[in-house]
Amino acid sequence: MKHFTCLFITFFAVVLMLGQFATADDWPQWRGPNRDGVWDETDIIEEFNDPEIPIRWSVPIGSGYSGPTVADGRVYVTDRITKPKQVERVHCFDWETGDEIWSYTYDCVYKIDYSAGPRANVTVHDGLAYALGAMGHLHCFDAATGEIKWKKDLNTEYNINMPIWGIACAPIVEADNLIVQIGGKPDACIVAFDRKTGEEKWKALEDNASYSAPIIITQAGKRVLICWTGANVAALNPQTGKLHWKYPIPPTRWEIGIATPIVSNNRLFVTNFYEGAFLLKLSTDELDVKLVWHKQGKDEKNTEAIQTTMSTPIWAGDYIYGVDSYGELRCIDARNGDRIWEDLSAVKRARWSTIHFVQNGDRVWMFNEHGELLITKLSPEGLSIISRAKLIEPTRDQLNRRGGVTWAHPAFAYKHVFARNDNELVCASLEKK
Repeated sequence: MKHFTCLFITFFAVVLMLGQFATADDWPQWRGPNRDGVWDETDIIEEFNDPEIPIRWSVPIGSGYSGPTVADGRVYVTDRITKPKQVERVHCFDWETGDEIWSYTYDCVYKIDYSAGPRANVTVHDGLAYALGAMGHLHCFDAATGEIKWKKDLNTEYNINMPIWGIACAPIVEADNLIVQIGGKPDACIVAFDRKTGEEKWKALEDNASYSAPIIITQAGKRVLICWTGANVAALNPQTGKLHWKYPIPPTRWEIGIATPIVSNNRLFVTNFYEGAFLLKLSTDELDVKLVWHKQGKDEKNTEAIQTTMSTPIWAGDYIYGVDSYGELRCIDARNGDRIWEDLSAVKRARWSTIHFVQNGDRVWMFNEHGELLITKLSPEGLSIISRAKLIEPTRDQLNRRGGVTWAHPAFAYKHVFARNDNELVCASLEKK
């Protein structure tokens, strides 16, 4: 009877643990479960009690632009250190305590500008964690133990025309494929691998790489991979790499697309610092696309719609909200690109000024480059800042100007927020008490 009771207690504890992760939201990849910047968690605080958010735990890490990802009770982040030699590292921590579960280090000499560290978020799927470094090192780990399942030096294997800021696009999993944008030659801008073995499945496009992460959409009843490369917005069959359509956006200076494409009601929106904003209409009965409008100012300081650098905009109804080239938070009418309003209270005006947006119900959480977290509402009538507080300090490795920045996208999971700068990774509760 005693043995049976112990077994029952153990079983019940396991059920509770599994139930916790079944009902709580993971943040297992770039911009959340669906790469759309939506956090579906409930029972979250409505405002901050103090000017600074209490930190549950903090762990020291090196510098990097890559945001944390959270899956199955673990937090993953990558970083870089330069002494005694240049290396990139992949870390895994316990989400509740910050205790290190595993860490992996590999040699990596940077030959790129903005050398603070890796760019791409770790992608976690079905017990495997995929880390893509700034120079093209791709590793597949057992997500729980850190055991290497397979690895590749993509720069060597695919003769990458290395972007000036390095490889930045987080890998995406679709069915049994792991898909990356790397700008390899020949015809290897986009490459798909068997996610379990690392075997190449297909490669496509001669384009140089951009910094914009691929997404999967449904068009005309089919799963479609959308990749904004250095020269085109392209739609591919994610299983074969077959090109369905592409819309050209040739760079006027150099490849600078960073923001992720966003989609709503068969419309696709992309924006960058120099080429401006594009609204494309996705055909619903065939795999095709056409331009609805394009807005571009006379230069990056004098713009019309949204010419963003790093901030991926968000879409609500017929309106798109995003940060323009110098930190101007704007609302534009998605039907024609006309500007509805502009606001300078969410982040200070500066070249490349950045906010990361996450939708949670009727509210938008904003994490700005000053390390502040804002609870807001957005509408065509304007920005309403409900509450704001400091989450983490800006640091200078990512940008040695204006007192430093926090450019890495935070993760939202288990009613908590996870954020990093060049010195530490922090976790803070957002749970309503």
